[in-house]
Amino acid sequence: MAALQDRLAAALQAARKAQDKALTLLLGTILADLRNREIELKRALADDDVIDVLRKGVKKRRESVAAYEQAGRAELAAREAAEVAALERYLPAVASEDEVRTAVRAAIAAGAGAVGPVMAAVMPQFKGRADGGVISRVVREELSRAE
Repeated sequence: MAALQDRLAAALQAARKAQDKALTLLLGTILADLRNREIELKRALADDDVIDVLRKGVKKRRESVAAYEQAGRAELAAREAAEVAALERYLPAVASEDEVRTAVRAAIAAGAGAVGPVMAAVMPQFKGRADGGVISRVVREELSRAE
């Protein structure tokens, strides 16, 4: 079992003892998602796999926040936003845009001249630490400057 998965299980136990119903439900759901992912992959999860599941959970909840806000359901949007904050505590620190920009410039300097090759060079460095949309935007900005 991955160390991060152990931390989540311990946090679930602590939430149960504290009788924090919202956190218990959230962590229980995430641990169920992790078990489903384990079954799907037919192997024990590594921390990278756990991070992927957490990121998907965060993304799903952010989409829910936007939908609830659009529908005028502020109380539900606030609950989902609180869940996002709770899950983000278990994710690695997000890479800054400057870090991404430096890596993109290095990839361009190494000879990658199109979006695809630059993304292929940069994405593995920021797996789980930067949003693909941010990386893509930075790549396009830097390529337009390089021309």
